[in-house]
Amino acid sequence: MSASAKTGIGVFIVFVALIVAMVMTLLGDDGGPAASAPAASGPQATGPVSGSPDAPAAGSAMPLHGLILADLHDGHPVDVGAHLAGKPAVVNLWAYWCAPCREELPAMEQFAQRAGDTVTVLTVHSDQHSDKGRALLEDLGVDLPSVADPERKVAAAVRAPQVLPVTVLVRPDGTVARVVAIPFTDADHIAEVVKETLGVTL
Repeated sequence: MSASAKTGIGVFIVFVALIVAMVMTLLGDDGGPAASAPAASGPQATGPVSGSPDAPAAGSAMPLHGLILADLHDGHPVDVGAHLAGKPAVVNLWAYWCAPCREELPAMEQFAQRAGDTVTVLTVHSDQHSDKGRALLEDLGVDLPSVADPERKVAAAVRAPQVLPVTVLVRPDGTVARVVAIPFTDADHIAEVVKETLGVTL
C-alpha cells in the first residue's frame, strides 16, 4: 500500500472518530435522546380509578366543584359540587338503556328514603337522550334528584371506568372517597358500602 493511501485511511478514521464524538456529545452520556424529551402535557394523574368492579378513587381534589349540569326534569342549572357540599353523598351514574340500572334505581331510592337528610343522593343520567331518562324514572316510579350529563362530565371528573352503573361516594368536603362500578340490587348493600366508606350507619 502506498504512503498516500495509508495517509488517506488515517485521515478518514480521524474524521469518523470526530463525528462519533460530536454525536455522543449531542445525545448526552446515556447515549439516547429520550432522557431530554419533554414530559407529556396535561394534568398530572392522582391515582386513576382502575377498571376493577370496586376501586378506590385517590386524590384530595374536589373533582365536582363548579360542575354545572341541567336538572333532568326541568332543565334548570344545578351546581353539582354545591348540591353535594356539607354532607356525605352518593352519586349514581346511569342511563336509560342500561339494564342493571333498572334494578338499581329503585334500590337507590329506597336507600335515599332511609338516609333522609343524613346522606345526599344524586342520580346522573349519563346519556344525551334526557327524555328517555325521564321516561325510565317515570316507568320505575323513582323520584330522586337527577341531572342530565350527556357529555359524561361526572364520569370524567371522578375518573370512573367506562361502564354503567357507577356509584361515587363523596365525602362532606367534596373529595371522592370511592368509585364503585357494580350494580346494587338492594338498599342494604348500598348502606353497607356507605358505612364502610363514609362511616355513616343507616
